[in-house]
Amino acid sequence: MIFALGIFIGLVMGLTGAGGAILAVPLLMVLTGLPLPQVALVALVTVAAAAALGAYLAWRKSHVRYRAASLMALIGACTAPLALAIAAVTPNIWLSILFSIILGFVALRLWRQALSAPQEPSASPVALQQEAEHKKSPFCRLNDSTGRLIWTGSCTLCIAVTGAVTGFLSGLLGVGGGFFIVPALHNTTELSMHSAVGTSLMAIALTSAGVVLVAMLKGHAVPLPLTLPMVGGALLGISAGRVLAPRLAGAKLQLAFAGLLSLVALDMAARAAGYL
Repeated sequence: MIFALGIFIGLVMGLTGAGGAILAVPLLMVLTGLPLPQVALVALVTVAAAAALGAYLAWRKSHVRYRAASLMALIGACTAPLALAIAAVTPNIWLSILFSIILGFVALRLWRQALSAPQEPSASPVALQQEAEHKKSPFCRLNDSTGRLIWTGSCTLCIAVTGAVTGFLSGLLGVGGGFFIVPALHNTTELSMHSAVGTSLMAIALTSAGVVLVAMLKGHAVPLPLTLPMVGGALLGISAGRVLAPRLAGAKLQLAFAGLLSLVALDMAARAAGYL
């Protein structure tokens, strides 16, 4: 069952560039009965491994901006320890409620985008819009001759803030942060959706691995019997997801993903409130 869950999580990551840990954490809580802090490390190790493979596959197609991903991971490594400390003294019920709120917010945003966007294939349903290779942005623009980001002060700040939020969420809730990185990159840079997803996967891999390392240095142990089948399934799932992503209709996939997030959010909130 854990292996099958890993395949599903990897498939979601491959199709969306996000959504791995944000689904892995609540589903692991349901399957294992463990509290959020204990399953968070399992989710982060799984997401780190799957995202690393996804980033490599995207790298081979030149869809990764490694400087932006590295900066996000570096800044995230600075905010993650604070989040880990907060999570350690916060009751599990409040962490679960916060997680369900974030799930609901992401689901609502996806519903609105899917219903308002054209029904065309897209690289990611997380931030479905018509892909524009030269979309103009006041923050991060691309050099027309090299295709690389032009690192102005506002662009650097934008990327750094994205990394800071991602690192904090990873440390606090055990999420990779792709649900935040992908739309942030798509809305504030001229990167195509393919590049936003590829860069997101690299940032997720680095950030998640960094958070796991910090947690282990603080004495937290990774339960290998639970983690290894999750990782194996996720690697298989993300490989399939990256192949299927260009062939699936973005709006329909986005609506399905939003519906799943809504159900998981309601279930998690109900469990936190003691109704289940």
